Amino acid sequence: MQMQHGLAKLYRNDKMKQDTSKDTIFSAPQTQLVDFAFNDAVADVFPDMIRRSVPGYDAVISLLGVIARQYIQPQSHVYDLGSSLGASTLSIAQQLRDPSVKFICVDNSVSMTQRCEKILQRHIPNTDISILCDDIQNIAIENASLVVINFTLQFLPKEQRLALLKKIYAGLQTGGALIVSEKLKFDDDIEQQQLTELHYQFKRANGYSELEISQKRSALDNVLIPDTLKEHTERLHHAGFNQVFPWFQSFNFASLLAIK
Repeated sequence: MQMQHGLAKLYRNDKMKQDTSKDTIFSAPQTQLVDFAFNDAVADVFPDMIRRSVPGYDAVISLLGVIARQYIQPQSHVYDLGSSLGASTLSIAQQLRDPSVKFICVDNSVSMTQRCEKILQRHIPNTDISILCDDIQNIAIENASLVVINFTLQFLPKEQRLALLKKIYAGLQTGGALIVSEKLKFDDDIEQQQLTELHYQFKRANGYSELEISQKRSALDNVLIPDTLKEHTERLHHAGFNQVFPWFQSFNFASLLAIK
């Protein structure tokens, strides 16, 4: 199937191995843990880190191209907000292959955007792409038929999330779509405990030690603030979206589709 040529496969099988190495950032004891940041060290190992940390990530990336073909219109814009190394953009562009569509990738990490530009130039050199190093809240959303926010909204202060979604809604064409992928929290304590433990088991199965799991959790505590599925759904409706539904979930990670 064509979607198998998305970034998830490229991370594993081809030249993109030149852009990444194994994630060992938290493998040694750290006397003082600082808040997690998308710096050079993280950017260097990001493909390995996210594949081994986020259950279902490869599936989400591969399927973005399938969803995109349903909603992207010719002569429109596709926004990848919090684009990191361009995984979402690459998956969509390889499925779409429409030269009239312009992609706008935005990330506030210089380390990420510099690497993103090199990766996308190498793999989809003839695609119309702008790569911006900026806060996604500063970006105007215009003539959009699709917006993707993958595992990024959770890093914004909760009180700022609705305003961003309203701006996205206003900039989308009628019939356009927003894809939001996030880590979830759960109101039910047992469900929270069970799915959190399954997530840790996933990390252990991918070779992370107890020390790595513990130190990364501490580094993320103050910067990654998850919402419940209900909070996401209600916020998206409040932003104006008519249809909102989850299309993917793996343990405590999910992706929602919101349609204008």
